[in-house]
Parts: sequence; structure tokens; C-alpha cells
Amino acid sequence: MEEKQILCVGLVVLDIINVVDKYPEEDTDSRCLSQRWQRGGNASNSCTVLSLLGAPCAFMGSLAPGHVADFLVADFRQRGVDVSQVAWQSSGETPCSCCIINNSSGSRTIVLYDTNLPDVSAVDFEKVDLTRFKWIHIEGRNASEQVKMLQRIEQHNARQHPEQNIRVSVEVEKPREELFQLFGYGDVVFVSKDVAKHFGFRSAAEALKGLYNRVRKGAVLICAWAEEGADALGPDGRLLHSDAFPPPRVLDTLGAGDTFNASVIFSLSQGKSVQEALRFGCQVAGKKCGLQGFDGIV
Repeated sequence: MEEKQILCVGLVVLDIINVVDKYPEEDTDSRCLSQRWQRGGNASNSCTVLSLLGAPCAFMGSLAPGHVADFLVADFRQRGVDVSQVAWQSSGETPCSCCIINNSSGSRTIVLYDTNLPDVSAVDFEKVDLTRFKWIHIEGRNASEQVKMLQRIEQHNARQHPEQNIRVSVEVEKPREELFQLFGYGDVVFVSKDVAKHFGFRSAAEALKGLYNRVRKGAVLICAWAEEGADALGPDGRLLHSDAFPPPRVLDTLGAGDTFNASVIFSLSQGKSVQEALRFGCQVAGKKCGLQGFDGIV
């Protein structure tokens, strides 16, 4: 029997990445150290990492036919990511980001052209054969549609033997009011440092204690806090922590959060404890920060 996949639902974009020795001043000309095209977007990056870790995975997101989409689909396939769930749109353009990575600090500055491409809808998600998946991760975007998707998974699980249930994770990354309804769904909820700060929290531990009442019964809430590591809080009320694992030199932090999320999902899907998954997430994300791109994280 074919092993069930992990499905990531969310954004794919073309990242045009310029690596510079120092951040450029406005209204100046400068040369970059290198430039590359890279497939980006949170859910897309998480698929890359899952595939590198050895998990069979699939991506579901919107694309518009054209040269950019051809590049992105070819890259997914090269990485062994299943693209059969992609929602091809007849209107709009595939989004593109211009990214500046400062080689001296590893910082990344992103300017996203978030185009008029429609997001994956609940109608698109109705076509997905849920029996193919053991885990579905949803990157918070068009939350009112995504709630319908999550409810469909809940209804599917209610008809299954508990051992056959699909596990669900959601990511609440942007401090947008519409996304906050997603806290109430998922076995695992990833909340970002930006969202935590939006609510006035000054640490991961503070954020988890303050936001845990928003998640559903039995869920695990996880918050990564860059170089301070990551914390998790589950139904037993025990606050778990992992220190960060910084590389000898930080080169590229683009996609570090997506790497962390994917590594935690991978670890939990393999039956590891939340503490083990938290540590593994920090280890792989730390390693990624010492590399340009994702190759070499394993």
C-alpha cells in the first residue's frame, strides 16, 4: 500500500533572490554577489523541506498558466513534490517576490507582488481525495474559505477509525484579524512572533499562555521566536522549550520559519513527542540559516 502523503495548502511564488554584501542605500547602483530564481511561498517551502526529509508530500495552491508557473511546477517535480492538487486559475498572474539577502547578516528583505490570483477555494478543496493524506497543513490566507476546508476534514475524520484520522496543522503568520478564527482548528497551531507581538506579547512563552484559550481542546500551540528558540503548549498545561541551534555563520534566513514548521510536522507525523519535534524543528531551521537555499539541510 502506498504511503499516505502530507499535503500543504497555501502560497507558491517565484522568489527572485539577490545576495548582497551589504543592504543597498536608496537611489544607488550596486552589484549583487549572486542572483537566483527560487520557488518560494510558505506552504511551497514547507513541501521542499518535507521532501528533503524524506516525507511523501503534495502541494495545493493557485497557479496561472505561463512561464513562471512552468518554472515552479518543474521545480516542485524535481523535488519530488506531488502537484496534482494545484488549482489552475484562468485569471490573474502567478505572484513574484524580489528578495534581498544580506550576506553579512543573513537578513532577508522581501517585496512581494501579491497579484490578483484567486486563492484556493473550498470548492477547489472539495475535489481533493482526503484518503490519500495522513496530515494536512494549511497556511492561513483566505481564512473564511479555509475554515470550510478544515470543517470538511473534521467531517471526514468523524467517519473514520481514529487510527485513520488525518492530522491537521494551521499556520497563523500574518497579524490580520480574519486569520485569527483559524486558531480554533487543527491539532497543531503555529503562531508567528509577528502575531504574538501584535497581541502585545513579548516572548513565546507569554504568547502561548495568552493565546492557548483560542485553540481547540487537545491542540498543541507552537511559537518560534527566532534566535531564542521555540516553545510549545499542549493540553497538559506544560510549557515546553527548545533552544535555537544557530549555525557558525548566518547566511540566509529566507524560509527558516517554513523549515521549522515542516520539520515539526515531519517529526510529529513520525510519532515523536512534542518536545522531540520542537528540538528537531529548531535544529533543521538553524542548519538552514547557515545555507543559501534548502539543499544541505539533511
